[in-house]
Amino acid sequence: MNLIAKKLLIKSKKRVFSEIHGNNSSLLKADGYDFLELKEYEYGNDVKNIDWVISAKLQKLYVKVFHAQKELNITIVNIMGGSMHFGLHKLKSDLCNEIACLLGFIAIKQGDPFASYILNENLELLTKASKKIFAVTEMNQKISQYKCLNKSIDYSNLGNILFKNIRKKSLLFLLGDFLESKTLDLKLLSKKHEVYVIVIREKFEEKPFALSNVNFIDPSNGKNFSGLLSKKSLNNYHQKIKQNDHLLYEHIESCGIKIIKIYTNDDALAKLMSFLK
Repeated sequence: MNLIAKKLLIKSKKRVFSEIHGNNSSLLKADGYDFLELKEYEYGNDVKNIDWVISAKLQKLYVKVFHAQKELNITIVNIMGGSMHFGLHKLKSDLCNEIACLLGFIAIKQGDPFASYILNENLELLTKASKKIFAVTEMNQKISQYKCLNKSIDYSNLGNILFKNIRKKSLLFLLGDFLESKTLDLKLLSKKHEVYVIVIREKFEEKPFALSNVNFIDPSNGKNFSGLLSKKSLNNYHQKIKQNDHLLYEHIESCGIKIIKIYTNDDALAKLMSFLK
């Protein structure tokens, strides 16, 4: 295990078990019968959980939130194309590893099994479903050693691959940068699983500053690019990123899926806790 991977593993474990209080703090929730709380209705919530009496009294829609009575199946899918090998503060692949470890430790703290995968051109099992801390260590090591350069993502088929291969109904976390994801289709997948999308980005790749002569290598296919990055070309690039993300968020919301963006310089656990609550 390399030093970076070892440090983030120790840091993730320490923070989850010290900063998230209680033996079963239930950051990860699913359908069940043990009533937890009422919350204001949000787009994508199951309408069968609406409390019509409270909603009528308060003149707003409220839904019931439940603790799951049985174990949750947590599945972590790391979408590791070549573009994940990039970052100024830290590599996006390292942030992906950190978030995966945090989710793994949260699952274990709650007493739920988790399984993990890497997905790009193929779907590769990293760890089978487990409640053991060793499984997080194994996942951490395999992600840190994985060579994602020159790997591409077929977003048009991503949902189908996961639908066919992940058979148990799960809380399914998709971790990746979701660049060039205009053809992403998660409608079928979201009917089978409770899906959470975590977009991992470097701020520079969304708003790059002007550079003179540059020589870039596309990490997804190894192709070289040499030239001048003018303000016009940067504006065009920025507009393409905005268009990609607009379509991504629009599609995700239409599927009733929760989505968050975490940057390489963010506090990953703080953002995760806010997201999961």
